[in-house]
Amino acid sequence: MSGDIQDKPQPLIEHLMELRTRLIWSIAAFFIAFIVCFIFAKHIFNYLVYPYKLAVSWAHLDVEKAQLIYTAPQEFFFTQVKVAMFGGLVIAFPIIAAQIYKFVAPGLYKNERQAFLPFLIASPILFLMGGALVYFFFTPMVMWFFLSMQQAPGHDEVAISLLPKVSEYLSLIMTLVFSFGLVFQLPVITTLLARVGLLTSQWLAEKRKFAIVLAFVVAAVLTPPDPMSQIGLALPTILLYEISIYAARLVERQRSKQALEEASKSSDVAKTDSV
Repeated sequence: MSGDIQDKPQPLIEHLMELRTRLIWSIAAFFIAFIVCFIFAKHIFNYLVYPYKLAVSWAHLDVEKAQLIYTAPQEFFFTQVKVAMFGGLVIAFPIIAAQIYKFVAPGLYKNERQAFLPFLIASPILFLMGGALVYFFFTPMVMWFFLSMQQAPGHDEVAISLLPKVSEYLSLIMTLVFSFGLVFQLPVITTLLARVGLLTSQWLAEKRKFAIVLAFVVAAVLTPPDPMSQIGLALPTILLYEISIYAARLVERQRSKQALEEASKSSDVAKTDSV
């Protein structure tokens, strides 16, 4: 077993130097991605506005008249900074995750590294899946719900129109993307915990009713205060919880199979030695 591990006794200063190197690479990757995204911040923001345009078309309104406003001179500038930070973090995340893995990997056994690497790949993929769900379906649905509350001018009625602010719209879509992205990490987290023996599929199944309540509570905290957003986040969370139970069962079956194989090998070795 000792031959599989790469880590060797090192002074604390060498670990700190290694940590500094990984931090420098991570910060540099984020800074470069931030600069690139800031240069194209307006174009990126226009892509983020697509769900709002889609909601306008769903509401049978004139897409050409759809607009967002800013009410302070500096508001759109700081909105572009937030867009650049958001895009920079998304682009630099694979590099940051790789640096974390390189810092941790020397202290892991070979089988542990092989077990950890698939989750490192699955995590960003699941995050992108959650973000895609927000971008193409959930945000348009939420904005369509808000657009349906507009009021046309008429007898004894005044015109009430939705004019979203650029900063508030960006905050909404960023909150939804991060919320769904984090929720979509649930299978990864539960599978890792099941692999190390901290969770079992039976325990997860027994706590299902508590998980359903917790899903709605978390959705109420992470999403805007409207029922559409809360239900839209809670339902995928419950579905992912069921997927997590299934993933935990697969891990347990794999562990049982490995245990049987090791026991079979041990018995074969014992028979050979006895002969």
